[in-house]
Amino acid sequence: MSYLVIFEELKELLRKQNRSSDEIADIERAFEFARKLHEGQYRISEEPYIVHPVEVAKILTELKADKDSIIAAFLHDILEDTITQPEEIEQSFGADVLKLVQGVTKLGKYQFKSKEERQAENFRRMFIAMAQDVRIIFLKLADRLHNMRTLGYMAANKQKRIAQETLDIFAPLANRLGIGKIKAELEDLSLRYINPEKYYEIAKLVAQTKNERDATISALIEDIKASLKENGIKAKINGRAKHYYSIYKKMERLNVTFDQLYDVSAIRVIVDDEKTCYEVLGLIHSRFKPIPGRFKDYIAMPKGNLYRSLHTSVIGSKNKPVEIQIRTKEMHEVAEYGVAAHWRYKESGSVKSDNKYDLQFSWMRKMMEIDKDSSDAKDFVESVKLDLFSDQVFAFTPAGDVIDLPANSTPVDFAYRIHTEVGHRTVGALINGRIAQLDTKLKNGDIVEILTSKQFMPKIDWLNFVVTKSAVSKIRLWFKKYNREENIEIGRANLEIYITKPVFDELLKSGEIERAAREMNYKSQDDLFAAIGYGETTLHKVANKLKKPTPEIQDIKNIPEKSQQDSQKRKKDTKKYDIVGLEDMLWSLAKCCTPIPGEPIVGVITRSKGVSVHRLDCKCLYDVEPERMMDIKWADKVSKGTYIAHIRIETQDRVGLLKDVLLKIADTNISYANSYSKNKKFGIIDLGIELDNIETLKKVITSIQSIPDVYSVRRLQQKDQNFGPKPKKHQHKHKTYHQDKKHENL
Repeated sequence: MSYLVIFEELKELLRKQNRSSDEIADIERAFEFARKLHEGQYRISEEPYIVHPVEVAKILTELKADKDSIIAAFLHDILEDTITQPEEIEQSFGADVLKLVQGVTKLGKYQFKSKEERQAENFRRMFIAMAQDVRIIFLKLADRLHNMRTLGYMAANKQKRIAQETLDIFAPLANRLGIGKIKAELEDLSLRYINPEKYYEIAKLVAQTKNERDATISALIEDIKASLKENGIKAKINGRAKHYYSIYKKMERLNVTFDQLYDVSAIRVIVDDEKTCYEVLGLIHSRFKPIPGRFKDYIAMPKGNLYRSLHTSVIGSKNKPVEIQIRTKEMHEVAEYGVAAHWRYKESGSVKSDNKYDLQFSWMRKMMEIDKDSSDAKDFVESVKLDLFSDQVFAFTPAGDVIDLPANSTPVDFAYRIHTEVGHRTVGALINGRIAQLDTKLKNGDIVEILTSKQFMPKIDWLNFVVTKSAVSKIRLWFKKYNREENIEIGRANLEIYITKPVFDELLKSGEIERAAREMNYKSQDDLFAAIGYGETTLHKVANKLKKPTPEIQDIKNIPEKSQQDSQKRKKDTKKYDIVGLEDMLWSLAKCCTPIPGEPIVGVITRSKGVSVHRLDCKCLYDVEPERMMDIKWADKVSKGTYIAHIRIETQDRVGLLKDVLLKIADTNISYANSYSKNKKFGIIDLGIELDNIETLKKVITSIQSIPDVYSVRRLQQKDQNFGPKPKKHQHKHKTYHQDKKHENL
């Protein structure tokens, strides 16, 4: 489509929004200004470059953005792609427009060590600028949305990188700002390039079931319309389908198929005022059977992005559940257009304010705090993604103030969010009036009271459970400042164990550790040891910086015979198990949790046995100091081998159930099988099975779960591997089998 046609559509949209003729004239002047400067430039799609700014301006117009934002959309690539100077933009269109353009302009003229560092700094600048004027992110979101719409012209590797970046940064931003329309489209487009097979599979399934869904929704809409008409309530009712990405995430989260989802579509009821929302809710619940636990009141308790609505699910025709959303016209505008809609209502007088751009969400202010606590741009961006874009939990102070935190946050995160000193002085917490452990995970609606002491008393083990990056940074900073000698001792001891004492002594003597410390920007080797001690850097990073002694330097004769044997064992183990982060190190798989390739793992440094590899959810990690833990992971390709997983199956107690279980997993090698009764009603079967990776285990568990009379299947750890009583000699109902018996005995 010609850019002139698109611009005419934009102008028509402006007229429908009752924009003044002067405003439209200024916008047209900006279009001509950009068209001349971009003349002769083309996009990868081979269309004139000016098409892109016009499309971005159109997206912002659809969001009903202000005049300066739309003008900035036409000019947003001018400073980067032409020789135009900032002064020219300010002189022609004002300082406000220049600020918006500079807010989205990339760091093209600065030197960085890598593309990743440059991009991280770009994002950091964008986030900080956004905290000053949120219109900058509106502009950036519109820019990204059009780029995603035309991503098909890019190379495949760029498509995936840009789509992942969009999913990690821009879609969560749109969600935080409440712009549902842009969020949904960004997520769908990202899924299309990240996982095209799943995207087209869901699209096909949605299309195939459309007629049946539409019939169910239409019947329910007619029933609701009739009920509202009887009670004299005016409402606009329509059905809407969930976007593909939300369907994909729900299938993944619940581990269900498309057929098992019942809220692929929903009904939306839009009324005139808030009071009528609750009247409609009552009428719907009196006419249709509501599903317990599915009612959410986002009107009384709005989401952090201003979203307000009533959500409920009822049993519709053919006994199929249907989600219903009830909201006012204003709430619907905010749900679609987020902060932009909120400002439009402020301008109309429903919200009083001295400055129409003064809406500063608490999470925007947090970005300024995160920037102060972050060591570099990459750290800042990771903190923003973790603290601001993860799922949220809303807790209250005793005074009724709402504190929003990432999901799984604890009272310690809550304390540090209030103030750094409150966090440092924390000694306990009351949750809903009851004493709770500091590692308790907070839930929505919890009232949290922090108990403090007069002295600073942070604990290093808090790093094991705090979730927010800001809390982690503040705890580490305190220990860095006040526990230096202890941290030096801890860091030195851990590095000595990590690289073995003979190697450590030689590197210390040769000055190699001192050199590595300076290369890592520490003033001395003691500073490096301290950094290891309080967790600022990892043993793996330090080891990678150290140049290992040559065979001539190492006195092999002085190394104990056991160390040489350990070295040979390590080489053997490295071939058998391939774990990234443990190269050339002595290590072993922990027997307490028996990790399997493919599942999250963590390394724990031991005093005499090198590194012990645990599952990330291992119960034994609760008492491990964070400075002893290492970031490791399974390699993409692991050497062939078998691993034993211990599982417990809880069943109805009946004869022949063990046989049914073993038949289901006949292709799997079984190291032991033990079954016994519990209360003469329930049966328990413990199995040891040999397999190659976590995916095989998941298939085994799914297969067993499909057996009638099986209540649950779960992994066992050493702490709960109580395999029950041994069967008596004459007891035939339950038997213990071992792998060394012949197969027919099973």
